[in-house]
Amino acid sequence: MKKFLIRNEFIEKAKISEKTLKEWETFKIIKPVGFTGDNLPFYTPRAVERVNNVKKLLEMGYMVEDIQKILKKVGIPKTNGNPGKSAKVRKHLTIGGLAERVGVSARTIKHWEDKGIIGPDMRSEGGFRLYSQGFVYLCNLIKDLQLFGYTLEQIKLSSNYFREFLAIEENIETYPEKETTKKLDTILTAIEELRGKMNLLKKGISRWEELNSKKKKEINNLKKRNQKREKTKNEEVENKGENHEQNRIY
Repeated sequence: MKKFLIRNEFIEKAKISEKTLKEWETFKIIKPVGFTGDNLPFYTPRAVERVNNVKKLLEMGYMVEDIQKILKKVGIPKTNGNPGKSAKVRKHLTIGGLAERVGVSARTIKHWEDKGIIGPDMRSEGGFRLYSQGFVYLCNLIKDLQLFGYTLEQIKLSSNYFREFLAIEENIETYPEKETTKKLDTILTAIEELRGKMNLLKKGISRWEELNSKKKKEINNLKKRNQKREKTKNEEVENKGENHEQNRIY
């Protein structure tokens, strides 16, 4: 799981002021790696090293404008990768944002985490968690499996199968040959079991759709009969009232 720092954590860790960070961001010396759904910026721990290197360049007499030019041409020295090329800034979801998108409570998301079914992409030192957009789809799949009658323990097992599949897909040498075959056979068996439950659910849905359609028509017919009966009763009461009035006059 990746580590990250929300803005106030980053400022404290990098030992710079909010004003300095804003200035460096204006010159694109420092950039957040992403934003939460409510536009809260966050940074990688490596950005702290980047800040320290910027400080060294400033101590050497470089101006902020000079450092900006260095970044564009060669990047800051003694950093891993190519700092001159900034990573794509992505939107991530807080636990509340994820819960809202999926249609469950934040408590449910935490419960799934406690069960080991899902886990955040990133976590800050203060315990702040962030999730990629893909977790919306994953959480909806979890809800689907619950509809299929799966317990959370069974869902966790399915989640483990999926992670193992991804590991094998990425590198078939992840496990020994016999173990890889066994794992893939187990995953195929789980898929067939799920397919069987899905077919039963489809048949059940079909039966209930047919029943609902039929009974809806019957209920509407009964309503019409009842309305007709009520209308007849009201007419009989009116007729009796008229007859009574005529007898009183005579």
